[in-house]
Formats: sequence, C-alpha cells, structure tokens
Amino acid sequence: MITTIGTKIPAGQRTTAGINRVFVTLVVLQSCPGTQPSMLNVHLVPHTHDDVGWLKTVDQYYYGDRNDIQHAGVQYILDSVVEQLQKDPARRFIYVETGFFYRWWRQQDQAMRHIVTQLVDEGRLEFINGGWCMSDEAATHYTAVIDQMTLGLRFLNETFGECGRPRVAWHIDPFGHAREHASIFAQMGYDGLFFGRLDYQDKARRMKTKEMEMLWRASDSLTPPMADLFTGVLPNGYNPPDGFCWDQLCNDAPIRDDPQLEDFNVDDIVKRFLNVAHAQSEVYKTTHIIMTMGSDFQYENANLWYKNLDKLIHYVNAKQSNGSKVNLLYSTPSCYLQELHNANTTWYVQTDDFFPYADDAHDFWTGYFTSRPALKRYERLSNSRLQTCNQLEVLGGRRSRKGLFGEGGSDSMREAMAVAQHHDAVSGTEKQHVAFDYAKRLAAGWGPCQVLVSNSLAALSGSDAPRVYCENLNISVCPLTESSPKVEQQASAPSCFSSSVGAGYGLDVPCTIVPLQQWRSLFSDGLSLVSVFLCSPPHSLRYNASAGNNAESRQPSGAYIFRPNSSTPFIISKMIKVDSVKNAVLQEVRQWFGPWVTQVVRLYKDSRQLELEWTVGPVPVGDGLGKEVITRFDTNIRTSGLFYTDSNGREVLERRRDYRPTWDLKQTEPIAGNYYPINSRAYIKDKDNQLTVVTDRSQGGSSIADGSLEIMLHRRLLYDDVRGVGEPLSEPGEDGQGGLVARGTLLLALTPPEKAADLHRPLAQSVVLQPLLSFQQGAPQSSSQLEFSGLHAALPPAVHLLTLSQWDRESVLIRLEHQYQAKESKSFSEPVTVNLQVSTKVLFFFSFSPDQPQRQSPSDPSPWDVTLNPMEIRTFLLRVMQH
Repeated sequence: MITTIGTKIPAGQRTTAGINRVFVTLVVLQSCPGTQPSMLNVHLVPHTHDDVGWLKTVDQYYYGDRNDIQHAGVQYILDSVVEQLQKDPARRFIYVETGFFYRWWRQQDQAMRHIVTQLVDEGRLEFINGGWCMSDEAATHYTAVIDQMTLGLRFLNETFGECGRPRVAWHIDPFGHAREHASIFAQMGYDGLFFGRLDYQDKARRMKTKEMEMLWRASDSLTPPMADLFTGVLPNGYNPPDGFCWDQLCNDAPIRDDPQLEDFNVDDIVKRFLNVAHAQSEVYKTTHIIMTMGSDFQYENANLWYKNLDKLIHYVNAKQSNGSKVNLLYSTPSCYLQELHNANTTWYVQTDDFFPYADDAHDFWTGYFTSRPALKRYERLSNSRLQTCNQLEVLGGRRSRKGLFGEGGSDSMREAMAVAQHHDAVSGTEKQHVAFDYAKRLAAGWGPCQVLVSNSLAALSGSDAPRVYCENLNISVCPLTESSPKVEQQASAPSCFSSSVGAGYGLDVPCTIVPLQQWRSLFSDGLSLVSVFLCSPPHSLRYNASAGNNAESRQPSGAYIFRPNSSTPFIISKMIKVDSVKNAVLQEVRQWFGPWVTQVVRLYKDSRQLELEWTVGPVPVGDGLGKEVITRFDTNIRTSGLFYTDSNGREVLERRRDYRPTWDLKQTEPIAGNYYPINSRAYIKDKDNQLTVVTDRSQGGSSIADGSLEIMLHRRLLYDDVRGVGEPLSEPGEDGQGGLVARGTLLLALTPPEKAADLHRPLAQSVVLQPLLSFQQGAPQSSSQLEFSGLHAALPPAVHLLTLSQWDRESVLIRLEHQYQAKESKSFSEPVTVNLQVSTKVLFFFSFSPDQPQRQSPSDPSPWDVTLNPMEIRTFLLRVMQH
C-alpha cells in the first residue's frame, strides 16, 4: 500500500497532508503497530545516539575503549539490542550511524546475520537516516554530504534490500539546520525529517502556536514538491522525558511493581507519565505524539530499558479500563509519520532555515562555524582529492586500480571523508586528540588514492616516470622542485565543466620587485575593486572572547559558542608594515599586522577577482584573553541591513541583521546572534554593486554594519563552553606548544548584481574542486600525452558533473547538477539539456543497466538527453564496457 505526505501550496500558507494532496511517497509499513483513533497515542521510540567521534575517537567509541573519558561501547549496544528484540515481537529499535553498524555487521557470523535480517524485514529493527554518520549542517559542503549518504545507503540497500531503506531523516543533534540539507533529503526520496535542537525563542513560539511540525519548503528554485519535506521538532531534544530514563547511565528509579514492596511506585510513575503526555499533547496538533526513549550511547545493557518500557506500556494502557484515553506503543519515526499523514490536518509551511541556533539568551552556537580552521581546510582539500581519485578511477579503467605503481583504491578515502562529515568532526567541536584522529584518517585514506591517481595518469599520459605529490605546498616546500633543474608538473582537475587531467607545459613566470606604492593606487589598472570600491584595505581585527564572568551571563566562548566580551572588535595593530610586488603576471601587496597576522592581497593579470591570502597564528593568549580573529571589508554599498550566505555551498539565502523570518527576535548578542555559516560564499549588494567573497573552507561571518562584511578566520580560547567537550579550544602548533598557525584564501569579486552569479558560481566550484598537482623529474617523454579530457567538449556553463565514480566492475555512477539558482542569472538560470553520449569521451560504451533503469523525466527529449532545471540534481547508474 502506498500513501504520501506533503503538499503543494503557496509559501506562507498552510497545507493539508492527506490522500491525493501529496507528493512525497511514504511506504506504509505493514509492521507498524495498531493505534487507538479515539485516544492520545504515544509513540515510544527506543534509540541510541552514537557519535562517530567526539570525546573519544571513532575506534574508541566502537570498542568501548578509554571509558575513563566516557563510558561508551557501540559494539555492546548492538549486541544487547539484537538480543532483546528477539524476546518480544512488539519491541522496536531504530539505528542511525551506518558507519558503526557496518563494522559490527562484518564481525557477525551467518546465524546472527540471519537473525538481524529477519528483524529488519519485520520492521522491528529499522534504519533511520542511513548515512555513514549524522552529518553536520553548518560546516559541510553538499558534495561531501551526498557522498557520505551514498556510502551508508548503498551498504543498507545491498545488505537488506528495500526493507533496509531509511524513509526518515533523523538529525537530532546538529547545532542548527540547513535548508540545503532538507532539500537534499527531499530529493533523495525521504518522507520526513526530525531534529532535536531549535532556537529557544523559536521553540517557545512554536509550542504556543502548535507549529512544532511543519512542511519545509527547502528550495526557492525547485518546483514544489521536489524539495518539500515534512519536518518535526522533537519535544525533548533527543532525550527521554525527565524521570523516565532507564539506561545504566541514568539515575531514574526503575518501575517497582511488586505491591508487597514498601517502595512500590507504579501509581506514581503512571501518574507522572500521563501528566507528561498530556502536557506534550498541548503543543502538538494531532492525537499522536512521539517520545525518544534513549540518548547518547545508551542501550549497552538494553534489558534495563526494555524491561521498564514493557512495564510502562502495560501499566499505562491498563488505565484505559478506567477511562484513560492514553495509549502507549513501541513505534518508529516512520510509523509515527504514517499516523500524521492519516490525521489529514493542516501544517505550517517553513521556507527559511534554522540558523543561528541559541539555547539561551547569551548562548549562540555560532563559534563552531570557524572552530579548527586547519581541519576544516584539510577536510575540504580531501574532498577535492577524493573527487579527483573517483574520476581518475573511471577514466583510467582497471589499470588505475592495479597498475604500474601498485594497487590503489578510493574506499579508505571515501570512508575517512564520510566520518569527517560528522557533526562533531568538521564542525571542530571534538576533543583535540579526536581532531588529530580525523586528520590522520584523511591522510591515511589519501595513500591508496595517490597510488590510484599515479596509475591512472600513467595510463592516460603514457608516461611511466614516478610522480611526486608535494604535501607541503601550502608552505612552499617541495624537495623535488627545489633540487631538480627541470621538473614537469601535471594538474588533474576534478571541477568538471571541462574535465581535464594530466597537463604538462613549460611556463616562464616573470617576477619583478617594484618600489613601494600607495596601497590603493597599486591596483590602478585592471580591477577597480580596491581603488574605487573598498573604503579602506581589508581590516584584520579581533574580538576578545568572553570568559563567562560578567553580570549578564556566565557563558564563555568555546568550541561551540561565540560570545565576544565587546561588540566592537579591536584593531590588531595600528602599525602595519607594507610591501608590494608588481610584474607582468600579478600585482601584490603584502601586509604585516604583527608577528602573528599577515595578509597578502593579490591580483593576477586579466583576473576578475582579487585574492586575499591570510595567515593567522599562533594567536597570543598571554594576556589571559581568548581571541577570535576576523577580516572585515568596509564598502560604500547601501545594504539596508541585508546580506547573503550560501547553504552548504548551493542555494544562497537572504539574511537580515537582528531579524528572523519566523519569529520576532529579541536580540541579546548583537555580534554572535548575527553570525551565519558560510560554506563557499557570502555577499552584500545594492542595486548597482555586489561584493562577493568566496571562501576556501567553511567559516562564520556577518554584516554587523551597513556596507560591511566580516568573516571569522581563526579562534583560540581559554575556557570550555560547558557543552560537553570538556576542554578549551586552544589548538597546539607544529611544536605542540605555541598555538596553531592557520592559512587560507578569500577571493573577492565586484560586479553588477545581475552578473554576479555568472562569476561566483563557477569560481566557488573551482575553489572547492582544485586541481591536484603532481611532479615528475626532468622533461616530458616525447611519447607522453600532455593533455586529456574525459569530455568531448565543455559542459554548458550551468551544468556541473557532480559525481563520476566507479560503482562496481561494470557500472559507473554519474550525477549532473544545474548549479544556478532560479532568477539569479539572466544567462544561465534556465533549464538546460545535456546529451550524455555527445558529452562523454568515446572511451567507453555507455548503456543504461537493465536492473537499474533510468528514471526519465517528462522533460527529457530522449533517454540520452538529460534536462536539468535550476538547482536540480540528476543521478544515473550506467553500465560501462571498454572498447
């Protein structure tokens, strides 16, 4: 039986979920328990939330190691839950983190696998969300999010088939929620999304208006209902109601149901639970409510939970014979969502996102947008390397996996990147030793990928000379280029508008030192961005972090929380040393603000954007103050309080200072409360000019004053912010002592607003997917092919080859995306059609696999002609046969 949930209605109105009015398919699980239509039905959802790294590494969490830090062992949780589920067919459990389950599954014998498969088939063990991890939503790029979801969902599909397919997204712990994530979930076919964290002011309003559940219209570009997703806010975060936690980690009293005992407490527990249920029902719309019965790393001794839940269900439901109208049942989010659909009621429509998140007046979770900037950059760089590895694995064929330089592969890199998307990984909110572990995994994953890349380049270029990958180019260190009189350089570009790999050319770069010029006049030709537009050079400033010792609040800045002790940033140094370079290739101004902050402003010949390279650190804290370093651009653009930030690198959302579209904001932190995540770009504009800043990693930023745009670069803090991590964010430097030095690049472009997207869309993609450089000693071999492209010709400017990866020995996964939003470009914000046969190089014969049929859109002229609308992603699994 097929039913649906969601509906097509104008934004700002309400919608009815009911038969024949809906568009997102929901498979009604035959295993869902029966409910009582005339009662309040309480859906009890047993679950565990298992971070793939936070206070302990992912390995330590799985094995239950280092319990001196935190008592948690995922393997024991799964052992215990499976044992308890077999004892009663009414019991249910949901599991989320596929990366952990994959490890556990590999260690089970066939008998246990058969038991688990039966539990899944019967709906008693249900997979929710399904990604390798529960990804962060502020600091992740959409390419990496899609990849980690694909990795987890593929394992579940290949292991359990349709019964293992998650139908509900479950983001209970991320610290704010991105609209692009909801759009991706909707496009992937999810029926709903539930999350736990919501701004305290927003939640208070929603509880009064019964808008804790809604339809999230998650795209301004995709035609409804393509990005519509039913979304619910859970009542207690992701914890049980107070007083009803029966895990070994909890202290709540068990149900003592022997009436001969003096401490018999059934009547008290039933009474308290009924009060909780009735109170919760007052803030939700239907006769169905959901309660999460579990929390972090719970159910290691699942018998404690299930024994008490069995009793709770029995004794509460027994009251029905005395007139009680409350019905308890074991359930899952999918079954709960089914009942909401059956209620056929109207829902509030949400069109903005859920950033920034605050859990109290002075507690804005906006610091983690920037926390651990080096890890954020390394994750973004690793994503680019993975895409290069994936593409070259396809283009090089079998010789890429086993070739001249040994056996290579992309699996370990893919898994390391998937773990890095976790909401306590790339977010920068983990303990220091865990951050080291994430980085180590990325480095280890690159090893097999590097072999694969070398094999593929050798096959494609015809050159068998060894290749060197200089890992320290960020500090201009490469022993081969320093010691060899002649070096060949190859660039493998994963940014697939014109997919090219292995180009080697000789290039003389003239370099001349010129006399010091006045800063503004240096860029007098070419680009007027500096000389005309910026009111002053980019400022390097800092906020002093709150230590949590003032009268308003005891909340300090920390890994999660941004709370400056003043609304006015401090100038790092009034004495700035300036030097300049000008030659035939570039113009450059170098600024020294002090021993720990430098800035290079660079303009290349014929470039349409200005490059700003920043170096910050070690941040000094000898004065007893943590510091949060920003760069700020002050302009004469008339912004009227508006600025714009991207959502996970895709659609751009309008922001307004001291304002929330959903509720009347009472602003209590004028700086931190106006910060938003920037994944790839931010801009300010008026009717004449737009200043766009493209970032090389996820960062936090805002427009605190009209005409101004600031971006936080680095943070070093002295206090823990009391959100669980238990240590201050003070990263050690290379020597393990002095503090981290971070370096990065911002690209600035000044354009008319109507032409801005034509520049910043491809520019942002080129920063995310940078060419991989490799080097060979000596001149190129005469027989070498110096350039190769996987495409006959460049794709249309609006189309980006999002994914090209080997699926299995005979199949290739291809994703195409339209990279422009609706109405942002006069030239490219229109539907575009691509022919896969014409676009793809004739290295392979492509045919659609009969067991994976193409879902042809009505707008496609033929099976090979693919039409993409603005912001649309299309996925294809193609069978490949080499000539």
